[in-house]
Amino acid sequence: MFKFRSMRPDAEKLKTKLLKKNERVDGPLFKIENDPRITRIGKLLRRFDIDELPQLFNVLLGDMSLVGPRPHLPEEVRQYEESQKRVLTLKPGITGMAQVNGRHRNSFEDEVRFDVFYIENWSLALDLKILFKTVAVVVSK
Repeated sequence: MFKFRSMRPDAEKLKTKLLKKNERVDGPLFKIENDPRITRIGKLLRRFDIDELPQLFNVLLGDMSLVGPRPHLPEEVRQYEESQKRVLTLKPGITGMAQVNGRHRNSFEDEVRFDVFYIENWSLALDLKILFKTVAVVVSK
């Protein structure tokens, strides 16, 4: 996957030391406020969602969709419950239902619920709605 590097090169090693500070206790995802692994430039890239732009190459190569469930790391996916693996039936997307409905405030179960809703109700109109909401969310930041 193409993406701007926003973390230190040793971020994965540091993650094991930071696991006890994980604020996402409801599932396999890892998130902490003011993550010390993020570089100064990385904070700027993330603040304005610039770190997502290289993923357009992933879309052009056919590895991702514009809209779909967000990709997660393999070690996170290994912790999914069987019912949560349904979100892996589509190509991952740059944006999705969870990103335009609460973003980082969603619980992992909410993210899965949004993704399953998207899978079950996909339409071109829904994709366009999500894309327009994504622009609104990014611009409003």
